[in-house]
Amino acid sequence: MTRHLILGGARSGKSAYAERLASALECPVTYIATAQVYDDEFAKRVEHHKTRRPPYWGLVEAPFNLGQTLLENDAPDTCLIVDCLTLWLAQCICPDCDKPERLDWQAEKQALLAALPQLQAHVFLVSNEVGMGIVPLGEINRQFQDEQGRLNQHVAAVADHVSFIAAGLPLKLK
Repeated sequence: MTRHLILGGARSGKSAYAERLASALECPVTYIATAQVYDDEFAKRVEHHKTRRPPYWGLVEAPFNLGQTLLENDAPDTCLIVDCLTLWLAQCICPDCDKPERLDWQAEKQALLAALPQLQAHVFLVSNEVGMGIVPLGEINRQFQDEQGRLNQHVAAVADHVSFIAAGLPLKLK
């Protein structure tokens, strides 16, 4: 069992790297997709990811309750790919997103962090690194950037491996 956080910018190759690592393990894979599709452009992005994955991989769509979803799909000698923590966070804090009425981001985050050490599967968590640019204008944008940075730090602390991907190339951080 390993927990591997894979960070990088948009279109850096994070997901493809996670998929290659999972394939190399030669065990059953469940892909946990956190995205909700809100428009046609994003639907095309999701379709791009779907066509790249083997058809025999399992798929669980889980935009919320990620910690519980991981626990429910956990088993020894299996692999879980979470793609991605960034969309999960955005949907949890965005006031315009379709989310459960009383969703509490801090409780969601704590449930994930509590679940990770319990897992028996190999887990690959894909997440964007969003703190390398300017501080954005707008309160929700700053909140998102701050929460993403904190989430990545907390997950990295419990991860066995952390990689940063740039131009499709992995850099080992931990």
